[in-house]
Amino acid sequence: MRRAVLKEAAKRFPWLANVTLYGCLFAGGDLVHQLMAQKERMDWKHTRNVAIVAISFHGNFNYFWLRALERRFPGKSAGMVFRKLLLDQSFASPLATSVFYTGVSFLEDKEDIFEDWREKFFNTWKTGLMYWPFMQFMNFVLMPLHMRTAFMGCCAFLWATFLCFSRQSGDGTAAVALAFVMDPRKTLEEMREARLARKKQRIQREN
Repeated sequence: MRRAVLKEAAKRFPWLANVTLYGCLFAGGDLVHQLMAQKERMDWKHTRNVAIVAISFHGNFNYFWLRALERRFPGKSAGMVFRKLLLDQSFASPLATSVFYTGVSFLEDKEDIFEDWREKFFNTWKTGLMYWPFMQFMNFVLMPLHMRTAFMGCCAFLWATFLCFSRQSGDGTAAVALAFVMDPRKTLEEMREARLARKKQRIQREN
């Protein structure tokens, strides 16, 4: 019954249902990352910032973007699906990744909001190419239009966990994220040491 209610809500209020679900799942991904990192205290401010970026931009952008793609390339033929995938990964994916890194940094009042973007964007985008094309293929082929943003939100739950780890501790690569899953404490310590070494080198160059 609960499933039927959610399905009916998505049909009657597609924008509200899709965007809200997307934002909640994205924020949930941040919570999972913090739990895996075994932090002493939960950083609810960071979760709030992730939710704000996800609801204000990602959920809304994907809702209208997916509809624009369907209007321009209607149907589920191989050619149409390929065009949608190509545009999605060459335009929407880099934009969404950029907004995440800069948006969360802006909400945290970082002095240089582009620092994380410069250091991690390209690695993150390349990692996304190993994940999102397959998820979006299923989305375009299997899901009705009114459910596509919600489906993306479900996929984004795992992706948000990876993004939050990459922004706070990682470097945007799948290898480091996998190492974090296998041994969180060791990986965090190694990344912390690497970050300190890079900072030291940067200070030395400036002097």
